Amino acid sequence: MIGIWALGAYLAVILLWTTLAKRSVGEAMIIGFLVVLPFTGAAAVQVGWTALYSAATDEIVYATMAFVFMGYLLDKAGVLDRLIDLLNSLIGGVKGGPAWVSTVASAGLGGVVHNQAAIAATVGSVTIPWMEKSKLDKPSAATLVAGNAGMGITFPFSASMFVLVGSATVGPLLNINELVLPLLIGGLWCFLHRLIVTWLLVRRSGMAPLDAAHRLTVRSAFGRGWATLLLFVVVAVPLVLTSGAVAAALSDWAGGDITKSVSVIVWIPVVLIITGVLLGRKRLPRGGRAWWTMLRDSAPRFGVVGITVVFAFAGANALAATGLPKQMTALLNQLNLPLWLLAILIGLIVIAVAAPLSATATMAAVGTVGVATLVAAGVPATTAAVAVLVFSSCEAAVPPGGAPLYVACGIADVNPIKTFARLITHYALPLLGIGVLVILGALPV
Repeated sequence: MIGIWALGAYLAVILLWTTLAKRSVGEAMIIGFLVVLPFTGAAAVQVGWTALYSAATDEIVYATMAFVFMGYLLDKAGVLDRLIDLLNSLIGGVKGGPAWVSTVASAGLGGVVHNQAAIAATVGSVTIPWMEKSKLDKPSAATLVAGNAGMGITFPFSASMFVLVGSATVGPLLNINELVLPLLIGGLWCFLHRLIVTWLLVRRSGMAPLDAAHRLTVRSAFGRGWATLLLFVVVAVPLVLTSGAVAAALSDWAGGDITKSVSVIVWIPVVLIITGVLLGRKRLPRGGRAWWTMLRDSAPRFGVVGITVVFAFAGANALAATGLPKQMTALLNQLNLPLWLLAILIGLIVIAVAAPLSATATMAAVGTVGVATLVAAGVPATTAAVAVLVFSSCEAAVPPGGAPLYVACGIADVNPIKTFARLITHYALPLLGIGVLVILGALPV
């Protein structure tokens, strides 16, 4: 059971490095990768090189970087601000309007940006002050924004999804195109849960409708922001080309498999970046020097994300070389647990690891094993993947919480400890339930 010992050492190092040493998750993933290598025996150097080279040359790594830049570009171009203004003009005038705007905007951005901290910062900077003006207490406002940020994981195409499908363990079980629609449906179940939580918070609060002075008129908002809805339209283009009857027709016409020629994960961020440039061209740099300055300023966003993704892949590859997937699957199968109890156990493991780590790191550490175990228990691979991603979206919902929680609490100027209880009861436990029900088939995906 050397693989299980390797996993234990891997998790221990990452947890200690991020919690006790309070260092970055990127550093933790590098150290975790190095710690695993001795468990592979005499071939440690070769395994390490192969695992790292495979990770660094994977197209998913480059797609992830493209998504990071896309989010930065849409923010700088003012496209995201216009999208939120549009939503606010439609529903900001009802009781709890800013809370509803926060939830709907988080879902919308979750389908485009996928970075939980970025979602919390973008939506929270606008809606938290409005929620406070509408008489929602600060801890509740911060809880809502942090809890909603998890929707960046439960919609395609997050970095966590890429890490999961691109891993050596899950890759042979699941094609990324097969996961898109099930994960979209799973994301909608999570969105429904967020709407229910928002309704409860609004009902228990003294919130009043937002004054018209704090929101644009529908005509003005649509005049300024209707084009931002194209972000959701252009995403459909690569998906339509690589699925269903359209893909079959194009494959016949081209004389080859179009799904292998058109990479969804590469083209989604490309079309979104192009659309963002067109929509926000008036606020983007004009000259070469100005563009260089903007690109230079975006560099810090790539550091931790890039290192985390590369070494998450490398660590997962190294763990696979120890025989971990088969050993963990065999161990869990030996327990002979009923499916419902196995689902709860895997959910608790993933959520516990997601508490101190990012969702991406969680996928690399235990998500792939969770999917393999569920598949071995007879759960369809797409269903297992959706459930595990739902579990991992609790990044900010379990103490000590992740970056989205501290971003939201920073904006609201509230002690994060005041949000812990509600995050667990309103988000972590319901998401555990949603994931388990997805595995059991009670919530179809």
